[in-house]
Amino acid sequence: MDLIRHLRYFVSVADEGHFGRAAGALHMTQPPLSQGIQRLEKHLGVELLHRTRQGAVLTAAGVRLLPRARLLVDDAQQLLAEAQRLAQARGAVHWGAVSGLSDALVTAGVSALRTAIGPGATVSTTMGSTVDLVGEVRAGLCDLAVIEHPALVDGVEAGPVTKLPRWLVVPADHPSAAAERPTFPLLTGLAFAHSPRAANPPAFDTLVDLFRERGVDPRVTPIADDRSMFAAVASGAAFGLTTTPPATTPGVTWLRLAPQAIALRVRVVRRPGAEAHAEALEARLYRERLR
Repeated sequence: MDLIRHLRYFVSVADEGHFGRAAGALHMTQPPLSQGIQRLEKHLGVELLHRTRQGAVLTAAGVRLLPRARLLVDDAQQLLAEAQRLAQARGAVHWGAVSGLSDALVTAGVSALRTAIGPGATVSTTMGSTVDLVGEVRAGLCDLAVIEHPALVDGVEAGPVTKLPRWLVVPADHPSAAAERPTFPLLTGLAFAHSPRAANPPAFDTLVDLFRERGVDPRVTPIADDRSMFAAVASGAAFGLTTTPPATTPGVTWLRLAPQAIALRVRVVRRPGAEAHAEALEARLYRERLR
């Protein structure tokens, strides 16, 4: 017996309050609908509906079981819709990248994946925090993702760590911008514009400890992405970190300070079966680190 189909009959009759109207809504005739309800009642061992001249009325058991029947029917419809979406997405790769990656690094990642999967396939990109991206890969919503290291990677496969160049960005009129040999203590008094700790606690704590070891203990101003970071720095109240190479930008200045220490450490995490895609992405990230 097709339980979901027969539960759909029951839900439709309960909603319509009439066998004839329910049959019309289900695009079937009334006799097989009535027979289907009888089979369902026999299968469950309880009477679900009273048949009356005016239509159909729920029994006490029907009232109790209708919410669960509705949930099962709705879940079945959602499952079918998701299966259809997955079928249509064959040949597509869904990947994620942390917001700390520059636009050029993100597009380089997309290019590498397009080359790996071949013509006619599509690549969709999700930008997010390390914690969120690991969760999406673990749940199967993303095939793979570039995340910041260190991070908790339980439940996913993780590749090698790659260091990407990163620069300090300071207000153009700040003393550190004009210093012949800038140092970290010169940043004292500026807030640190960075993603919140919840985005990736291990990497956040490692970075804050690094600044403290170098002689500055900044207050952290949470930001969402590079655009927000640059705006905070241009306001004169903060400094930040970026993987975007130096460029002429009003209000801000790039500093090449302790490049190895502040480099962005990333790695690719993936779901089972995405090994080839991960290798292509890792190879591209390795080439980008040499630029």
